[in-house]
Amino acid sequence: MSAVDPNLEATASPDLEAQPSDKPLAAAVELEPGLPSDVDLMLGIQSGDADALSQLYDRYNGIVKALILRIIRNDTEADDLLQEVFMEIWNQAKNFSAEKGKPLGWMVTLTRRRAIDALRKKQAYNRAEERLQAEPEQQPLAWVQNTTEMEIRAGDIRVLMAKVINSLPEAQQQVIELAFFQGMSQREIASHTNIPLGTVKTRLELGLKKIYDGLKELKDEL
Repeated sequence: MSAVDPNLEATASPDLEAQPSDKPLAAAVELEPGLPSDVDLMLGIQSGDADALSQLYDRYNGIVKALILRIIRNDTEADDLLQEVFMEIWNQAKNFSAEKGKPLGWMVTLTRRRAIDALRKKQAYNRAEERLQAEPEQQPLAWVQNTTEMEIRAGDIRVLMAKVINSLPEAQQQVIELAFFQGMSQREIASHTNIPLGTVKTRLELGLKKIYDGLKELKDEL
């Protein structure tokens, strides 16, 4: 199996691509007579044949999961990502060309790219959560209130706040409104909304930073 399949280029950086072993995970499986080839299955998927996808999954889910585990090293997350990878195979099958490479090479490259993207997102999320856990629970809210009150002494903070909050993504609006206008703590918001505490913290952090930047831009309007 080649390192890079011409059907799909990986976007990983060298440090994330490095794995404990450079040995290939496996070669294409040996098929019994009469079974469709990998190319036949890919052509079937391209034409919308769900049974072709099911057969491809049965044939290669072990190889794909092993590759995912090499990168993210978490069995539960690997199972979730395995399903996502095969859904992406279904959605991206139109990009496969038998003239450019074998189906397994294309699948391996797609899987590695998807797993590395998932690892990067997880690492970024963990860094954001660690920053918030290192601060008192209400500190970001106090930081925004204290700073903006000094910088916008002549303005109506509530009016400006409403303008900025309405411009936030809905998920960030929800946690900001519960924190600002209902006085809920992060743990109370998590319990009230059934959203994981880490997600609440991240949404608050992102929302509060946008509010702070937005207030600075709007402070001269009133």
